[in-house]
This record gives sequence, C-alpha cells and structure tokens, in this order.
Amino acid sequence: MKLITLILPLMLLCPAPPDARAQAPAPTVAFDKTTLSNGLQLILVEDKRLPIVAVNIWYHVGPANEAPGLAGFAHLFEHMMFEATRHIPRGLADRLLEGAGALDSNGSTDYDRTNYYDTVPSNQLELALWVHADRMGYLLDVLDQKALTTQQDVVRNERRETVEGEPYGLVEEALAHALFPKDHPYYASIIGSHADIQNARLEDVREFFTRYYAPNNASIVIAGDIDKVKTRALVERYFGSLKRGPAVMRPSVITPPIASERRVVVHDRVELPRVFMGWHTPPAYQPGDAELSVAAVILGGGKSSRLYKKLVYEQQIAQDVDAAQHSYALVSTFVIDVTARSGIEARELEAAIDAELALLRDEGPSLHEVERARNSIETALLSSIEKLGGDGLADQLNQYNQYTGDPGYLAKDLERLRRVTPADVQRVVRTYLRQQARAVVTGLPGKPVIKDPRVPPAPKGKRTAAPASEGINAPEPWRAQQPKAGPTPQFTLPRGESFRLANGLTVIHHHNPGLPLVSSQLVVRSGSAANPASLPGLAGFTAQMLEEGTATRSAPQIADEIAQLGAFLDSGTSPDASTVSLLSLRATFPQALDILADVVQRPAFPIAEVERQRASRIGDLIQQRDEPESVAAVAAAGALYGSRHAKGYGQLGTEPAIRSVTRDDLAAFWRRHYVPENAALVVSGDITRAELKALVEARFAAWAGADAPGGGPGDAAGTDARLVVVDEPDAGQTALRITSIGAARDTPDFPALQVMNGAFGGMFSSRLNNNLRETRGYSYGVYSQFRYDRTPGPFVIAGNVQAKATGASVREVFRELAAIRDTPLPPAELAAARDAQVLSLPGQFDTNADIGASLAELFIYGLPADYYVRLPGQLASVTAAQVQAVARKYLVPERMKVVAVGDRKRILPQLQPLGLGVAEVRDSDGQLAGPAK
Repeated sequence: MKLITLILPLMLLCPAPPDARAQAPAPTVAFDKTTLSNGLQLILVEDKRLPIVAVNIWYHVGPANEAPGLAGFAHLFEHMMFEATRHIPRGLADRLLEGAGALDSNGSTDYDRTNYYDTVPSNQLELALWVHADRMGYLLDVLDQKALTTQQDVVRNERRETVEGEPYGLVEEALAHALFPKDHPYYASIIGSHADIQNARLEDVREFFTRYYAPNNASIVIAGDIDKVKTRALVERYFGSLKRGPAVMRPSVITPPIASERRVVVHDRVELPRVFMGWHTPPAYQPGDAELSVAAVILGGGKSSRLYKKLVYEQQIAQDVDAAQHSYALVSTFVIDVTARSGIEARELEAAIDAELALLRDEGPSLHEVERARNSIETALLSSIEKLGGDGLADQLNQYNQYTGDPGYLAKDLERLRRVTPADVQRVVRTYLRQQARAVVTGLPGKPVIKDPRVPPAPKGKRTAAPASEGINAPEPWRAQQPKAGPTPQFTLPRGESFRLANGLTVIHHHNPGLPLVSSQLVVRSGSAANPASLPGLAGFTAQMLEEGTATRSAPQIADEIAQLGAFLDSGTSPDASTVSLLSLRATFPQALDILADVVQRPAFPIAEVERQRASRIGDLIQQRDEPESVAAVAAAGALYGSRHAKGYGQLGTEPAIRSVTRDDLAAFWRRHYVPENAALVVSGDITRAELKALVEARFAAWAGADAPGGGPGDAAGTDARLVVVDEPDAGQTALRITSIGAARDTPDFPALQVMNGAFGGMFSSRLNNNLRETRGYSYGVYSQFRYDRTPGPFVIAGNVQAKATGASVREVFRELAAIRDTPLPPAELAAARDAQVLSLPGQFDTNADIGASLAELFIYGLPADYYVRLPGQLASVTAAQVQAVARKYLVPERMKVVAVGDRKRILPQLQPLGLGVAEVRDSDGQLAGPAK
C-alpha cells in the first residue's frame, strides 16, 4: 500500500466581509490519501459531528469512454451494479443498507464518471464496504440475461420519465446533438436512446465491467465518524485482494469548433417557448473555467443577474432565465436557457439575450457584479460540503481527485475564484461566447417526435438463459458472511433552545459551529390551508411578494444586497406554514438578517410589483400544466378535498384567483397572519445564543404584536368518484396518484405509520417499488407517503408507469394494499422497516438547513421540545400488530381515489374493468371537466 498523507486544518475558516474576502484564508479539508497495491485510491476524512459515515466511490468511466454504437451504456451499467453479486443475492444489499439506516443510497452517471454512494451510521461502515467491494469484485460471477433485461426495462422507463415526459427534456437533448458531432462522446444523452438501451448485449456488459470496473480505475472517499487506521484496514480487507484491471487510457478526443451558428427547432409537449444557447468552453478546472462560472452568475444567476433584471423584471418577456458553465473533462459547455412569457415569441427572447451578451462583451461587468457572483458561488460551495454524503463533501473530494489529482483542491478552487476580475470575465465572454460559435435550439409547443421502438417478441419455444460468466477474482468464502454491526453509536437529536421576545416572537436556536454558516427561517404558522375559499393561492402570492419591495428597499435592491453578501433569500408556503429562509456566512449574517427582518415586517406590496408577480404566477401555472406529476397532484387534491376547501388546490391556486387578487387582499393576509405571536425565527449554525439574542432583539423587538389568527380549513368535501382521469394525448407514460385522506401530524399513530409506510412504499426496497419497478418493469419508481398536516393530510401512492401497463399497475397497487392490511409484517421485514426509521435519524440532521427545518416543525405543529429525544424510542417499539392496525385504519381501498394523467383513449379501457366506477374527467388545472365518455 502506497501512502500519501496530507493533513490540513479541518475547515479552518476566517471569513471577512465580502469586499475583503479575497484576502481571507481559504478553507481546507483534512484528509489522508492512500493507494492500495491494486491501484484503488482511498481518501479518508475524519469528521465527528454526527455518528454517520459517507462512502462514495467514483469509477472513472462515463459516456466519454463509450464505444461507437453503445451510447447510454455507462448509465445502463450503473443500474447493473445494483443487481446480484456472487455473495449478495439480488435486492439484499438495498434491504440491508436501508435496514441499517442508510441515507443517500444511490448511484449516478455523468459524462466522465459513474459514482455509487451511501451514508450509513458509523457502526455500519463495514456493511457498506462489504456491499461495494462485492460489486467491484464479484458482479460478473452471477451476471445473466435476466438481470440485463430487467434493467433495460427500468432504464427505458427512466428515459420516458426524465427525458420524454419532462418538459423541454427533448429540447435539451437536442442541444447536445447540435453542439457535438455524432461520433463525439458528448453527443448523445447520458441515458442513451431506446435503441441504444435495447441493443445492449450481455457480452457488452461483461466486457465493459472487465475494462472499467477495476480497483485501479476507481477512487473511494470515506468521510465522517471514523478511525482512520481502522478504516484503512477495513478497506484493505475488503478491496485489497481484488485484481487490478487493464490500464485505462483517458479519452483523447478533439472537439471540432463550431465555425458558424447552428440552429434547431424542436417541438415538445409544452405551452411556452424556450430558447437554449450553448457554446464550447474550456475543460473543468482549466484556465477560463472559473471565469465563465462567474460570467454565468452575472448573466443568469438569480434575481440580481442581468438577464433576470432585463428580461423578467423590466421587459417582462421571460418567465425564467438561467445560465451555467457545465464543466467536463474533454470540453465544457456554457448554456443559457430562457423561457418565454405567454404570448412572447422565441425570436424576441433571442434578440434580448443577444443584446445582453453584446453589452457584456463590449463593456464588461462592474466590480460589484463580479464580487456578487464570486460571493454567491463561494457560499454555495461551502454550503454543499456541509453535507457529508450524497452530493456533499465526499463527492466533492472525489470530483477534485478525478479532475485535478488533489482531493484537497477546495482552497485552490476558492483562490482561483477569488482571483477573477471584471477584465477576466469580459475576456472569456469575448473569446468563447461568440454568436458564430454557438448552437441555438428553440423549443416550441407541438407534438414531440419520440422514437420508442417495439421490443422484438421473444422466440417461441423454451429460452435458454445465457450462462453467467467466469469471475475475475478468486472465490473467498468468508465474503459470503454479512459483517456484524459495531456498537450502536450514542447520539441525541437536536432539540434547540427557545426564548421569546416581549411581542410574542418565538426564537429557536441551535449552535452548530462546524462551518462558518448560518441557516435561518422565519416561519409563520399560516400557509395555503388559511386561504379563503374564493382566493386559492393567496398565501403563496403573499409570501412571494415579501421579496418584491419594502418601505426602504426595491425588489432589485433586495436581490443585489443579498447577492453582495453571498447570501441566499427565499420565500414560500406549505399547507400549514409560510417561510422566509436565509442562508449566509457567519460574517455576513447580521447584514443578511437586516434584510430578512425588513421583508417580513415592512413589505410595501407596490402595485407595479403585484402586477409583475401576477404575470409570473400565471406563467408558473402554465408551466405546471406541462408537468404530468404536478397535474396529477393538483387533480388529486381537488378530488380529495373539493373546490370549497383550501387544500383542494395547489400552492399556486387557480388562474381566475391569480387574476382577481388585489393588493389589498395581499396586504390583508400579511397583516392578519404575519404577526410575532404566530411566528418563529429558527436559527442553526455558527452563532451563539447570546449573539443571536442581541441580533434578534435589535431587529424584531419593535414588530407590533397581535393575536395569532385562529380557525381551520373546514371539513373535506371531495368528489364521490373513485377514478379521475386527465387526458394527455399520445403520452407514453401515465402519471398515477392513488390517494386518500390520511393523518394529522400530531397523531399518536405517527411512529407506526412511518414504519408501515417504509415497508409498503417509503423505501427503495419497499413492496410497491420492488413489485412495479424491479419485478414487473412497469415503472422507473413508485413510492408512497403520508403528508402530515395540522388537519389530516393526504396519503399518496405515486409514480409514472408505462401507458400500456396502467391498468396492471393499479391492479398490483391494490393487491399490495390488501396484503399489508391482511397479514402482519414478517419479523425480518418489520425489523428492517423499523430500523430504517430509527437508525437514519442522525443523518436527517446533517446540515443546518435540515436541523432548522426539523426544529421549525416542532413550532408549526405544536410538538413538545423533547419530541426528537423521544422519537427514536417510539419508533423502535413499533410492533407488527400496530403496523397492521394502522394499515387497516388508514389504507382503506374503498376510500382510495385513482388519479391517472395520460392518454385517455389508451388508459381508460384498462382502468374501467377494475371496478372503480364511472371515471371523472378533470382538466390540466385539476378542475372538474365532466364524466368520461
């Protein structure tokens, strides 16, 4: 084992005010990097904040390595790695990891790499290593045609859902086709086409594994509550004997430049035009990459950006704007995408974008613009590494390791960002973002062209399964034994410390000094459930208006000040709460809190801004109609609660309500509900109680007190129909939602419901997902959940299924409902579902935002301060009898409503024989349209 040890101070941060941040010491991460004799790189980070460990493996292979004719193969193979291995039967790894309390268990594919990751309790690290090592070393031993066929079905369903069924998904795919020639590895979608997926052969899979899935083409980051010496020994035990594979040459591809502008028009199932512009730019971490990231924020990074101010705010011709530098190994892409407002043509958008690009080329940005962009990027980066697993710290170190060879590149990354000047930005915009060097793809409303070939029928007669291939590594019988968990780590979930101001404002504080970040939320205990029946969406409109001007700040001033501080401000609603959230560095939190206090206490509701946001919300509503899942959710709400109930609508409400709401309506809702007695400020991060108390008293003590509003949304009065259909002609999938009214948040049944739902549809290894995805191949994924409101919220079973399998999918769902009601959970399934709930709790408090949201939940629902102290014991004591009892109480098939958004002429004949009665037809806003014909 080759050892390289780099010990740096863990997160040694001394941030300064934004204008001096370039002189502040850059943060660093303490890590050890070692290389095993077989070439596997191991990167260890010790972080004792929580008793959890993130395991993150990168294989240095992606579409950049695909052979001609095998586009999408790297992604298909990512799915294959979750199949059976020599020592772990199919499905067992998912069940064991979830039962051990794993979070963020998944994999993903990007152009240059494929990764696999889990976040587990620290005493279950060995389990995660056992699983990942067996995938690396012993997948080929049992790989067969059945496994390949299963994952081909899953991936094709994924393509239908995430590309063909996603608004503008086909348009974005066409941009890659326009940017690159057909023989370029970045030409095809990462997911591939149906033909690519279906044409993959078992021998291709075996060859791909042998070539790329070897220790010497992988790196593993283990970050969290570890002992480095013991962890290194465990990695050596599980991975050390695996054979080195053939040397992998990094792809050497010349990307031909775009010599003249390329233009494409693509029709999609959307209502608003969208313009995509793309350019070739320098590879990741090469000169120009950071400068273009800054340029992207200046152009399209939020409300302080040029495109937002000009196209959305001033001209009001765009619904949304975005710009991003997508950094890859071979070549990067700079992409601008802008969605039109209703009635605006794409060419008007394009002319406005070109005007802003020309201005940036000719005059360059101001120093303030560059500082705002740098500060925002820096805060976002620090916020991302606050999380250990998933796409957090462990993944970031693996990214640095692959692209720079230095897992500790964070400090250098921030240094290169801080060096960017206005002249640098102007130079890269002039050099790379030229009109003749771009591709322009316009997405227009229309019927999409989708190539989904029929699968050839299986040959008649008995089919002989292809034999499993010979393994690469010698059998080691000890690997068949699942490792035992270590001693259960002790952990007390945060409960927060509370105090109240004289005016009634509750303040909940949690001191978390791990990073110089502070997350805060001003929570008002009134959300969409408080909407008057005549104005659905009023609460959300009011919350949105808080950011659009106060007595002393205009909307652009608020956006600019927040960005200058490197902070992020947002507002929104849920059924029971309205929230203004803030994320900032510790150094700038006082100034950022000034702005939060101002928008909450002194909104001006300017008439001009009301009209701007009215148009924006109508545009949001139009875009919501393009999302089958959103349409299904709104239709289900209407069917469950009825048109006179506040919960019978989505957060946006309806177009008539948006058009009719007045400034006085908005101001009246704010005056009634935004009062300190009805609010809490929840703060988690690097700030002490004394510091926070002084800041809060200075900014909120003068907030005039008033009684908290009372009342509730009333009783549900939904439709009597059990089958609701929304027609989406020619849709290849059906968005299903099977739903009934469930439970309130304060129900004593909560622990049993969580355990029951985990087994039924809440986990990846649940009965629903295993049946409809893994066994039958009907869907990319099906899940269930309870939404616990102050009054009973909905229980939902949801997923997209193949149109041709709509009826069969609903039949299987009802079969699973009957099974969990009729028979108690077997002991092993009960233990896994129960342990998944209990053992995953620490990982749910990974970031300040997570902690703040959990503490806010206590306030919103009136739960006791020690709720999270008692919750683990309550979950751990749930019995099979309790699970069956709550299943019988809440999962009553006769009360379930089936909502199907899809091609009515195809799906109704499948649904009508299921005994659900006459179908009720609703429109794409979820409103009643009549009975089906």
